[in-house]
Amino acid sequence: MNISEYLDKGLVIASNNSGKVLEFRKYLAEFPVQILLQEAGLEIEETGKSFAENSRIKSLAVSKLTNCLTLADDSGLCVSALGGAPGVLSARYAPTDFERIRRLLTEMKDSKDRSAFFSAALCLSSPEGVLIEVEGRCNGAITNSPRGQGGFGYDPVFEVEGTGLTFAEMTIETKRKYGHRGKAFQLFKSKFEDHLSNGRSL
Repeated sequence: MNISEYLDKGLVIASNNSGKVLEFRKYLAEFPVQILLQEAGLEIEETGKSFAENSRIKSLAVSKLTNCLTLADDSGLCVSALGGAPGVLSARYAPTDFERIRRLLTEMKDSKDRSAFFSAALCLSSPEGVLIEVEGRCNGAITNSPRGQGGFGYDPVFEVEGTGLTFAEMTIETKRKYGHRGKAFQLFKSKFEDHLSNGRSL
């Protein structure tokens, strides 16, 4: 089966995070594909030691369950003063966004080194296997307190290098330009367009 035949069935986003799905829809708006959500309550165990490994695990698992093309990502915050934590455990650092931010700021309280980066790994799979893998990165610093009303996750406490703004203070367009997921999608779209233009078999 080629990629066009799969796309006729739609593209599943392997996530239960509504904020993330909204971003994915915007990034993929230029492509003539119906965006589908994975089954509510579906949880794929993330056993990888890197963002790329976890993205691949989720993408392959959901693609095989749905028999559709599936796009997954794994992203997280890596803080220098915490030895790279929370890293792949970013979403499991605490039960809610508020608690995750509170824990991060508490652990960072006495740290002079506030440097950190966000990384996002994207993986597109068909039931036959992996098609595209890319990773984007955004450097920045952890603020002393939350700023801004937008975004989700750690966005209010991550100030993007060279902007003076946290992700939560940015518009969607600005975040797309500077953000790790935006950078990953730029790499992804180039490869995705190549697949589409060549009508590759999967």
